[in-house]
Amino acid sequence: MRSSPIVTIDGPAGAGKSTIARLLANALGYVLVDTGAIYRAVALAARESGIDWNDAEQMGSLAASLVARSAISFERVDSTGLRVLIESKDVSEVIRSPEIARGASLVSAHAGVRDALLEMQRRTGRDGGVVLEGRDIGTVVFPDAEVKFFLTARPEVRARRRFDELKSKGAAVSYEETLREVSLRDKQDTMRAVAPLRQAADAIVVDDSDSSIEETAALMTAHVRSRSALG
Repeated sequence: MRSSPIVTIDGPAGAGKSTIARLLANALGYVLVDTGAIYRAVALAARESGIDWNDAEQMGSLAASLVARSAISFERVDSTGLRVLIESKDVSEVIRSPEIARGASLVSAHAGVRDALLEMQRRTGRDGGVVLEGRDIGTVVFPDAEVKFFLTARPEVRARRRFDELKSKGAAVSYEETLREVSLRDKQDTMRAVAPLRQAADAIVVDDSDSSIEETAALMTAHVRSRSALG
């Protein structure tokens, strides 16, 4: 028995998983593990190395090399989240671009990449007291997690959130373009052959289309605390 539970949050792009995972971890005093950032970092490393995201063999080799060298690392900044590093270089901002998001979806579909990163993810959370978010955390990475959430929202809501985020950073994008990107990402994530996005049978579905991030995080925090109290 773990002294504190493993909490997983899966769901489609733009549902607010990263922000809510951070708020949840802070409220509970748990460690936050942003698994999506790991795949984004691998996609960025591939682009900088001139490796095609669709090349399964080279992508698998690159991911294995990055893990073996401990090239991807995280640093806690403060209560706002984590800094993502590749070879000690801060890539926290660049991995959040739409291009790298597309790349992460492509590279995460390769079995070799997922195999290389699977044990890395499991090492970070196996003792409990962690919050992990991604696409297959509750189904593949930690199928035995004590608390599983599937966080979702209507596509147009998720696109609007992503559009507002990009505009606030000065990106030249349109809402229509962002909605197409969200729809494409959904299709890629749910139809891929390896570890597709799906809801775990024992996951709690949370639709935050009409709720604020803070309201959703408070609801999920209360649920984790109630489950922890039950043992």
